[in-house]
Amino acid sequence: MVMNPKQVFLSVLIFGVAGLLLFMYLQVWIEEQHTGRVEKKREQKATSVTREKIQEHITDQNPKFHIPEDPKGKKENLLLNSERPTRVLRKTSHSQGEDQTLGKTTEPPTIKLSEKHEGTRTIFKKFIEMKWPLDIRPLNKSLVKDNRWKETDVAQETRRSFLQEFCKKYGGVSRPQSHLFHMVSRIYVEDKHKILYCEVPKAGCSNWKRILMVLSGLASSAYNISHDAVHYGKHLKKLDSFDLKGIYTRLNTYTKAVFVRDPMERLVSAFRDKFEHPNSYYHPVFGKAIIKKYRPNACEEALNNGSGVKFKEFVHYLLDSHRPVGMDIHWEKVSKLCYPCLINYDFVGKFETLEEDANYFLQLVGAPKELKFPNFKDRHSSDERTNTQVVRQYLKDLTRTERQLIYDFYYLDYLMFNYTTPFL
Repeated sequence: MVMNPKQVFLSVLIFGVAGLLLFMYLQVWIEEQHTGRVEKKREQKATSVTREKIQEHITDQNPKFHIPEDPKGKKENLLLNSERPTRVLRKTSHSQGEDQTLGKTTEPPTIKLSEKHEGTRTIFKKFIEMKWPLDIRPLNKSLVKDNRWKETDVAQETRRSFLQEFCKKYGGVSRPQSHLFHMVSRIYVEDKHKILYCEVPKAGCSNWKRILMVLSGLASSAYNISHDAVHYGKHLKKLDSFDLKGIYTRLNTYTKAVFVRDPMERLVSAFRDKFEHPNSYYHPVFGKAIIKKYRPNACEEALNNGSGVKFKEFVHYLLDSHRPVGMDIHWEKVSKLCYPCLINYDFVGKFETLEEDANYFLQLVGAPKELKFPNFKDRHSSDERTNTQVVRQYLKDLTRTERQLIYDFYYLDYLMFNYTTPFL
């Protein structure tokens, strides 16, 4: 049978349309299969992320607490399961080599321990339930027999009251938000006279360590102890070297002292000490990094040895949120070294009246009558002490904005310890 042209055209058209429809159907089917696989992968990924978040949430709700080993040194993992939402604070104690954790709970945790760990459990529960900030206690003045300390005592009570009121008004915390062992890591312990001293560098800390060494029987005179023996001898104990029971007991029964200094003056003093004299640590570690980032077209020698850092460059480093090298205790804020709104200090001394305050404190704790706070300069004794006039000379090299930013940086320290706003 011979098809006429019209029939041929219709047949080709029908087959073409059918082929086109088949192609479109296959394309849709392939896309659906691909989309299905993609959606399945997305769903699996979303499920995985959700599981991780839920697991993370569960972990936050029910943390594992490792408490210090018992005195017999048995290395058993002790698990405390909290039944209520818990915020976890962790810190590794180098002295014990174990993770120490403090939980913030709305109810005391259920503790599953064997009977031989009852003592450890009790002290751990006390620490969890411990009231923060620590209560401020009246100073025991029974050992002070001399009336000449009357003005010093009035100044001391004023400082204590001011700090307490400040913390009540602005503290706004009932439990510590920082790691427990970090909070007490700058506190030195002298057990004989029951003293806790929080170290603030550039505020008389070297001579205070000498005094603590004499009080503890490690030396007969503060004047015979070298700088290296004070800072590198490891003779004194720090509060974070004790277990939870030791920390808890001392915080609640010992006399806690902190000595502070005008923040701007302390900053300049730290700069002069660390960068204007040869230093085998601060020049290569801090100096090189500061010069590299903040000095355009620095010479090769300065980049290699880190010497000759200018105060302006040092300030740029201090105020930089992306510092090339981290902070250092010599210019860290006191509020971050000693946590005065959590650890209510019984005694607040000031560098500006250091000798008077320190000797009054020694009377309060029952130190030997012949022991007096040393007034010598620990290092660079030929240099003029950093005072208001010296500070102004350094601030002259800064812009008004830079001076304001330094004040802003130490703003909390200025407020806490009632220091006058510096010359800006």
